Amino acid sequence: MPPFTVLHVCLGNICRSPMAERLLALAVRERLAGRAAGPGGADAVDHLVHSHSAGTGGWHAGEEMNPPAARQVRSRGGNVADFGARKLRSEHIDAADLVLTATADQQEYVVALRPDAADRTFVLGEFGRLLPTVDASALPPADPGDPDAVFTRGTALVAAVAAARSGASPLPGDDLDDPWGRGDQCFSRVADEIEDAVRPLAAVLLP
Repeated sequence: MPPFTVLHVCLGNICRSPMAERLLALAVRERLAGRAAGPGGADAVDHLVHSHSAGTGGWHAGEEMNPPAARQVRSRGGNVADFGARKLRSEHIDAADLVLTATADQQEYVVALRPDAADRTFVLGEFGRLLPTVDASALPPADPGDPDAVFTRGTALVAAVAAARSGASPLPGDDLDDPWGRGDQCFSRVADEIEDAVRPLAAVLLP
């Protein structure tokens, strides 16, 4: 049921997955071309696409986004307010229509927790690599004013990307480097790689 829910997963939930969470929300807001109000447009876009995140470890539970990660989100026009790191729980996976992990190890962790989520769990880079192989014109139509239509299109998209994967394993280059402690240049590169996947996702969801 709507909204179409995307769960982003990394290790500690303070760097990669929060950036992915907020940069996807930003991309959706931009696709709505001014329909969303306020920084990040979270309240206005959440009824269409709910983007949230968690970490496989709980060491940073309750913490804010890592400062260089927050800088990347803000510099790109996103919102970092009201973020708190949390540990991944089975119910987060159960409620997600698409799970995007930073690495193949984290994908395996998710699938070990919930084997039935295998067909909707991808490494972020893997999903971004496979997305252009999907014929978007064959997906159900999406109306930005109709959450049910966006949900239906989103779930059909996930199924199409899973079919394109055909059971193949992620490639080594699909993983996002862990930028923690490595400075703004590394964070910027990782944020670029995240945008390379989430912006096309938003474009297909909201053509």
